[in-house]
Amino acid sequence: MANPELPSLAEGQREIMEIVWDQGEVSVFEVREILGQNREISRTAVRTTMERLEEKCWLAHRVIGRTHFYRALVSRDVSLGQRIVDIVDKACGGEPERLMAALMEYRGLSA
Repeated sequence: MANPELPSLAEGQREIMEIVWDQGEVSVFEVREILGQNREISRTAVRTTMERLEEKCWLAHRVIGRTHFYRALVSRDVSLGQRIVDIVDKACGGEPERLMAALMEYRGLSA
């Protein structure tokens, strides 16, 4: 179940979390290299975002030499659960039945 006290993520934060989940443990340099394949982004922007994710308890780090290596404290599944709860709360008035009914109608699903 999603942790109601876990802060939600902005899109850029979620993008970095996806990289961390895929890689396991990464440095700021590695994340910047991956993000830099699709757009220009500074090392400082990546570092600041990762530090904020750590402050929000989404990431933790260890230091080897002068390099910080980050790992996820929150699983991808917990993050997905949180996003679904947010959708139910914001779009469905907190009623999961409304979400299910909308999915069934929109996707042509049956019970």
